[in-house]
Amino acid sequence: MSVLLGKKLGMTQLFLPDGRAVSCTVIEAGPCPIVQLRTRERDGYEAIQIGFDPLPERKCNRPLKGHFARAGVSPMRYLREFRLSIASYRVGDVLTVANFAPGDKVKVSGRSKGRGFQGVVKR
Repeated sequence: MSVLLGKKLGMTQLFLPDGRAVSCTVIEAGPCPIVQLRTRERDGYEAIQIGFDPLPERKCNRPLKGHFARAGVSPMRYLREFRLSIASYRVGDVLTVANFAPGDKVKVSGRSKGRGFQGVVKR
């Protein structure tokens, strides 16, 4: 199983040969370097931690700078863990869209922007 992080760039439409328009979402997916491997012996479970969206070093705090330096990876804005078998992964490997084959099923999940309490009239 392959995993990737990405962000929505926008919406567009594609035209089918019969002339119908189909709306689609444009997503920037990867590259996502592997920052850490969680092992059953040390952490009690197996998982990979990947990063996405490079972050300028000046915007990264000191503990995270050390975390990325140990992995040999430049700082990333997002860090997420996925529980997978770690046998085929190494720290520093980069996951890209090339890891997927044509015809693979893809599960996409997203998170909406939080807007907090809107009050009586939503603007």
